[in-house]
Amino acid sequence: MPSAPGNNPDYRRAWSRFATGVTVITTVEPDGTPHGMTANAITSVALEPPLALVCISHARTTFRLIAESGKFGMSVLGADQRATAEYFARRPEDREGDPPSGYTSADGRHPVIEGALSTFECEVVSAHEEGDHTIFVGRVQAFETQDGEPLMWFESAFGGLQGG
Repeated sequence: MPSAPGNNPDYRRAWSRFATGVTVITTVEPDGTPHGMTANAITSVALEPPLALVCISHARTTFRLIAESGKFGMSVLGADQRATAEYFARRPEDREGDPPSGYTSADGRHPVIEGALSTFECEVVSAHEEGDHTIFVGRVQAFETQDGEPLMWFESAFGGLQGG
């Protein structure tokens, strides 16, 4: 029998069966310090103009910072960046030291993760509140890409294309 959707473990588990890449969403604190969180709710929206979106929970500090700054970065992590994903998956107050991967920026205004497979530096063009998240649509200002194996997320665990 199908379960009712909503904030229940079965609903979350059902979505865990959707294998996705792993990203870090970055933005800046009011003083210009980079801030980030691990996420998988991103997608390309359009090629012309180049648009991408990210879905951020209202409970996350990242939500407030993107809303205030009007900018965000998206970094698609490689299989060798699991420690970076784990670092940014923790609450900011639970992080120790610097992130395993540093920051870089193609245009000097949007921090993204150094060594990521692809990075996108975006300016917010619209925001849509839906449930407990906001969908931020950003116009891509700069991007970079390189070869490598992706870090994957499946059944609430990190892995690669070959598993584990």
